[in-house]
Amino acid sequence: MLNIAVIGCGYWGAHLIRNFNNANDWHLKYLCDIDDIHLNKLANQYKSIATTTNYSEILRDKSIDAVVIATSSESHYPIAKDALLAGKNVWVEKPFTQNSLQAKELVDIANKNGLIINVDHTYLYTSSIRKIKEIIDSGELGDLIYIDAVRINLGLFRHNENVVWDLAPHDLSIISFLNPIRPISISAIGNAFYPYSNQKLEEVAYITIRYEDNSIAHINVNWLSPVKIRQIIIGGTKRMLLYDDMQTVEKIKVYNSGVTINTRQDVYDTLVQYRVGDMYSPYVKDNEALATECAHFYDCINNRVDSFTDGSAGVLNVSLLEAAQLSLQNGGKEILL
Repeated sequence: MLNIAVIGCGYWGAHLIRNFNNANDWHLKYLCDIDDIHLNKLANQYKSIATTTNYSEILRDKSIDAVVIATSSESHYPIAKDALLAGKNVWVEKPFTQNSLQAKELVDIANKNGLIINVDHTYLYTSSIRKIKEIIDSGELGDLIYIDAVRINLGLFRHNENVVWDLAPHDLSIISFLNPIRPISISAIGNAFYPYSNQKLEEVAYITIRYEDNSIAHINVNWLSPVKIRQIIIGGTKRMLLYDDMQTVEKIKVYNSGVTINTRQDVYDTLVQYRVGDMYSPYVKDNEALATECAHFYDCINNRVDSFTDGSAGVLNVSLLEAAQLSLQNGGKEILL
């Protein structure tokens, strides 16, 4: 059994606390948060777990094997760096860091000290996304043409990051997993309609990624939608797929739909035919992604192997976010990667 501490006990931190506390291989030893009132509520709920408002106390404890960092995004880098230098393996919430230089530095420190970094790209641990990857790799969809992702809802406004840094890390991690082809450029447009805290933080944004094989990915992220939508459409040369995370059943649907092009050489004419066929929904065993990820993190530390969502995955994710932000600031200019 390994000892772990959770630093940052807010909305997502509470989910992490529950999963690590329930895990067979982990002993959750500390909870840490700068909010005394919030921390005291958790202390009443988890009476056997020590609490502190100072994460340095945790890092000085030689029995701690790993720390979970679920704080605000601007504090990920300094806390993770302190933890790695203290010899602790780290689990870091998305976004990994606020820029790629910080991300690369953390990876270098971890590599030099033989430590594990796990970036919490939770969706990659869901059965649904794993199933979609299996379908793509089998060749059933044919060659990928496009991926179209929509992640929209009303709120939650952030005081320190825009909608791209808040919501897009999810879809960027999913798309990078599903399509391993190297991205060559990214562009983004968006707008801030409700400036607050004297900051311009875009609430609506559209991101486009181009790949070496001429495929394309598009992401729509939005805090101002009257409905909550979590969908990804994947177009292939043979079939197309719809993933709807809001559905309790049939989250994945595969359509025998596409385009067939026939060339009649005798008249030099190209005929385009649209193919609309059957649809089926593959069975996907339900799982709690965080529980799967907690077990995976333990195995990585115990066996000294890289996490499935390791620091390099975090570097790629942050690099794409960084480029999208640069494009936003330059009116949607295409940024070469």
